[in-house]
Amino acid sequence: MNNTSKTVKLVSSDNEIFEIETSIISLSETIKNVLEDTEDTESIPLPNVEGRILAKVIEYCRYHSLLKTIPQSEEDIERWDREFLNIDQPTLFHLILAANYLDIKSLLDLTCKRVADMIKGKKPEEIRKEFNIVNDFTPEEEEEVRRENAWCEDP
Repeated sequence: MNNTSKTVKLVSSDNEIFEIETSIISLSETIKNVLEDTEDTESIPLPNVEGRILAKVIEYCRYHSLLKTIPQSEEDIERWDREFLNIDQPTLFHLILAANYLDIKSLLDLTCKRVADMIKGKKPEEIRKEFNIVNDFTPEEEEEVRRENAWCEDP
């Protein structure tokens, strides 16, 4: 498949249409496979990705595919990635789901690392508060879990 200047239309779950060069969006293994399996693909429906999230995915793919032609320092790439992830939690979680669905490993790794950084060093109560997680354990169940997992606590 010659994907140097070919474009494809991606259709989000809310019917936004994005026309993108296949060379850019081929960071997505899912889309790359669809394009390889079907030569006459005019548009690819993405029912699990809404338009605003797909726009972010395309922004990420465009920047990271440009790195093949315009080398950047590791510092510049990390700075861009940090600024790219300067988003609210719901957007971050939708981006994780989209990266997983579209099979963009580098974006999935980046977004999951961001969540890991958000919880690093926090106590369970702080994590629950940060992510609005309801504690559905009784105090007795919580104590039992702590006892069973005491081996992994910091001394």
